[in-house]
Amino acid sequence: MAEQNVEDRPGTVSRPVPVTIGRRPEPVHDVAVYAFPGMAPFELGVVVEVFGLARPELTGLLAAPWYGLKVCAERPGTELDAVGGFTLTARHGLDELAAADTVVVPGVPNAFGAEASPALVEALRTAHGRGARIVSICSGAFALAAAGLLDGRGATTHWRYAELLQQRYPAVRVDPDVLYVDNGDVLTSAGSAAGIDLCLHLVRRDHGARVANTVARRFVVAPHRDGGQSQFIEAAVRPVEEEDDGIARSMQWALDHLSAPLTISGLAAAARMSDRSYLRHFTARNGTSPMRWVVTQRIAASLVLLESPEGSVEEIAAAVGFESAATFRHHFGRVMRTSPTAYRRSFGRGVA
Repeated sequence: MAEQNVEDRPGTVSRPVPVTIGRRPEPVHDVAVYAFPGMAPFELGVVVEVFGLARPELTGLLAAPWYGLKVCAERPGTELDAVGGFTLTARHGLDELAAADTVVVPGVPNAFGAEASPALVEALRTAHGRGARIVSICSGAFALAAAGLLDGRGATTHWRYAELLQQRYPAVRVDPDVLYVDNGDVLTSAGSAAGIDLCLHLVRRDHGARVANTVARRFVVAPHRDGGQSQFIEAAVRPVEEEDDGIARSMQWALDHLSAPLTISGLAAAARMSDRSYLRHFTARNGTSPMRWVVTQRIAASLVLLESPEGSVEEIAAAVGFESAATFRHHFGRVMRTSPTAYRRSFGRGVA
């Protein structure tokens, strides 16, 4: 920072004015989220929570500025009725949505009814045409499909809408099971809570695993969930029993011993259950098997290590508990849909 003297009006004293020298600061990445009458507040709240909150917990972790968030509507300044009997007002219009770096459509008014608003469709096409990243949560995929942004691509939506999306837009390859689909410039996610998964994925893409894990910790959610929607359809309605306290205890024990060999018997012993009872109660609570969950946690632990230039893939595989680098690569590809080396190349800090 240098100082430059300037002349003030007659009779006043010149004062130093700060002049910035050197590289200009990086611009803030603008995120715009679409609001509409009759919207469910959860999906909108997810976007606001991830991209709109101040993040003092990220001090010292960010290599680029955090996001700027705008809530946009077709008629800014007017009250929008939301599910639950309250209203909200969006300050920004669709012109600002079309100008954002990332655009999120958290739903449409009625997936089973009319197609998406023509004004929204035009704004999405404009945003995509200028290089914006377009994202949908739940039924928001219908708006992206109406704009032609999903033609010839894989996509997902809430499982109850998947068949309708495929029928209405046959050029879209609908996958009804996955939690989200990342096509690079266009991303879609399944219902409600899968929006958290996708938003954390965006943070991971933009800022790395350490930052995404920190945000997930404040959210009190897992930084990455393995599996698809089908695991939650039945599991979500099962009652939680008192024995599940042992399940929680075993999960924490596993996280504390990820680098060590883990077995069903070992996890069951930590829960003070028989192997058979443990398998039944773990699956009922988590919608996946114990060892599949362990693999997911090991992959999540490996992300921070891959972002560092320290350690080979073989060393990282051993550090998070995989028997070999080949096993690590196999499971990493299944969960992350890329290889450890490709992930490091994309997200590594200081890695050539």
